[in-house]
Amino acid sequence: MFSSIRRFFQSKFGLPIFIGFLILVALAFAAADITGSTFGGVAGGDRVAVVGDERVPASELESTAQSALEQVRSEDPTIGMPEFVEEGLLDEVLRQLIDRYAVGNFAEELGLRAGRNLINSEILQIPAFRDVAGEFDEETYRQALRAQGLTDDMLRGDLKDGLLEQMLFRPALAAPQLSERAARQYASLVLERRRGAIALIPSELYAPEGEPEDGKLEAFYEENRSQFRRPQQRVIRFATFDGDSILADVEATEDEIAERYEANRDTYAARERRAFSSFVVPTEDAANALAERIRGGLSLEAAAREAGFEVSSSDLLDREEVANTTSFALAESVFAAAEGAIAEPARGTLGWYVARVDEVERIPARSLADATDEIAAQIVEEKRAAALVDLSTRIEDEIYDGTALAEVAEAFDLEVRTSPPLLANGAVFDEPGAEIPRELGPVLETAFEMEESEPQLAQLDRGERFIIFDVSEVIPSAAPPLAEIREEVTAAWRLAEGSAEAREAARRVLAKTREGSDFADALRAEEEPRFQVQPIDLSRRELLAQGGRNIAPPLVLLFSMAQGSTKLLEAPQDLGWYLVDLEEIEADPLAADDPALAQTRQQFAPTLADEYRRQLARAIRDEVGVERNEDVIEAVRRRLAGES
Repeated sequence: MFSSIRRFFQSKFGLPIFIGFLILVALAFAAADITGSTFGGVAGGDRVAVVGDERVPASELESTAQSALEQVRSEDPTIGMPEFVEEGLLDEVLRQLIDRYAVGNFAEELGLRAGRNLINSEILQIPAFRDVAGEFDEETYRQALRAQGLTDDMLRGDLKDGLLEQMLFRPALAAPQLSERAARQYASLVLERRRGAIALIPSELYAPEGEPEDGKLEAFYEENRSQFRRPQQRVIRFATFDGDSILADVEATEDEIAERYEANRDTYAARERRAFSSFVVPTEDAANALAERIRGGLSLEAAAREAGFEVSSSDLLDREEVANTTSFALAESVFAAAEGAIAEPARGTLGWYVARVDEVERIPARSLADATDEIAAQIVEEKRAAALVDLSTRIEDEIYDGTALAEVAEAFDLEVRTSPPLLANGAVFDEPGAEIPRELGPVLETAFEMEESEPQLAQLDRGERFIIFDVSEVIPSAAPPLAEIREEVTAAWRLAEGSAEAREAARRVLAKTREGSDFADALRAEEEPRFQVQPIDLSRRELLAQGGRNIAPPLVLLFSMAQGSTKLLEAPQDLGWYLVDLEEIEADPLAADDPALAQTRQQFAPTLADEYRRQLARAIRDEVGVERNEDVIEAVRRRLAGES
């Protein structure tokens, strides 16, 4: 991702939400589906804020929030917009959106500019706009924008904002340095060693053994119904068909082969294909100067590197392919140069090409007899594809007319299969590891947005296969009747009752330690030999060495306590209560040249940079002036949360 985009991770989902510089590109071309649609409920002209003299439309907040949600869903497809809003992520989206407007406004007030050539160079670096040869392609660019509901002006405007933001923030964030005193303080913590003990008072030791009274169990279930809620599940019926479903005997006739040969005689004539390496510079003068230097002995790669450009190499292409993927002028230039030579600089859409001919392949002419097998295979494949498209069209017409999936399958001799109840992520509830049919993967998201018994047709394998599918049953997200899960609820009730008793035992131990008793003596006073006690002798460095693994909450607590103290901590899921006792803190002296100082400074650099960025963004907002429209913001919030 680009600089100045903060990673937001303070939600239960633990997922990064990226917005700000290049939000349109970063989301749209990383496979997020930006459609530009709004959710209604708030008129398109309404604003959620005014930044300087610019209005931030409600529609932009909604579409940006939807894009951010799609990024979250790429990691966890079960998350919906209500949870997104509930976790406060909409507020984060709005804050960063306002920051983006404020930074762009402030940069222009200072006279900073992002010119067309600079924006062009950014566009050239986006892989989604390149063709198979690795070159920027105008048609690919336009198609990619249209596919995402974007325009050239929208993309350029966002690139401009991002570049201005870089100009403003880069000097402030270039080399953040933690002071030596602060670095020494934090580094000394790493060398700290703590000794003590952690005891678990398990709930199961105090859990009642008998069956609960019906009234008690029912009351417990009602109070904790959300704990037993099952996610929505759907049963999907589907049938697939492909070229093998076409029963007609498809073949190519001699007349068809001859006609195809005559119509494409140029294809079978003698021709050349060429591979070349190139880079694009902004002006003709620069291209000519670099071409002369390369002809003088400097390599193309070295010349590009010195000038700050990147070389891309093509596969073997004919003249027409080069013209279609780059420009007509470059095709003429490349095919006029000798193998290994530097072609004359040629103009392209975003600048001037400097190119070297790497390889020349000369392909001899082919007669009708030579090409017959190839042409016949093409015609057969085209006929099969046409027949498959015709079949899919007829099936689609049946679906459009309201024909049920079972009837469509019977009419076209297709086998209908039925999935088990599935979760939105494709898992089978209560059956970990169960695999669903591969064909359902691409349509699973759609299936969880459909109404029941309304079949749809979709492509699989790039149009080589098709699937018709519908939802035969929707099992809503709800807690099941108590009778269905009585055993599970009873076990949870026992743990909850045991947890209450375990807490009282833990409090008695805690009270004794605060009265001066030794931790071990206080535990023994409970006369329960089954308490789980773990001595701890651990340095903070050893704790941090666990890396990304989850650190047990009692250990986290141990390293945040005062020496000589004992604290109580609840274990998750009513499993019991921890007693954490810290006997001793030992801190080794830190040498003046200890490498931990440099490591600490390095580790704190991103944190400092983020803090400086936040402070600068806040100062810019204050300088530019931001007026929030809380009524419209609340309307958007309610709409996205499904409350209106």
